[in-house]
Amino acid sequence: MAKRRPLSRPPKAPTNAPSSPKMPRSETERLRPPTRVPPAQQQPQRRSTYFEAVALYERGLETLQRHAYQEAAELFESVLRKYPEEKELHERVRLYLNICQRQAAPRVAAPQTIDERLYAATLAINGGQYDQAIGHLRLVRDEDPDNDHALYMLAVAHAQRNEPAEAVAHLERAIALNPENRALARTDPDLEPLRGDEAFRAALEAPPSPPRPSLKRPLKTRSAR
Repeated sequence: MAKRRPLSRPPKAPTNAPSSPKMPRSETERLRPPTRVPPAQQQPQRRSTYFEAVALYERGLETLQRHAYQEAAELFESVLRKYPEEKELHERVRLYLNICQRQAAPRVAAPQTIDERLYAATLAINGGQYDQAIGHLRLVRDEDPDNDHALYMLAVAHAQRNEPAEAVAHLERAIALNPENRALARTDPDLEPLRGDEAFRAALEAPPSPPRPSLKRPLKTRSAR
């Protein structure tokens, strides 16, 4: 039996054989400039007046904490006046300046009498502050339930707040106490939100006039002779 010839192995590559050549970079990669790291942004230098303005601002804060509102307001105003270029500080200065001005403003005493409350309610209605007006008028109504002026103004305030039921109820009471309020309500622009309300239109209708007394003279009876 014939013997098999062993397979010949391929010869080993010499160790000093050159490695496979690398692919050259593309032209764009070779010509691309190296990326540069941007330098750190430097903080803007503060003006010398900035520190003076901050010192004056801090004095104003200390004065405000002592509740010396008028003095603190003057210090804050000095910051705005002396350092107009410090814009970034002005927003905080104006915030605390408004607080000082509100606290330093004289407080108006609350109205005490009926006339004072009616006057305050009138100002509140003219200024659109209907909740405040209703508060004054309710005090008048509690003290004088038959004050038709207060009841009429309550009707106006509730009408402006789009509360027709309350407005008509007060108007009906005001008309019952003083029929002249009916003619006033017919042309009052403050009651315009109620024009489409059926109860409001009914309140403005004139009541039926009472029957006139008979003009016939009574028959004279002849006296018995």
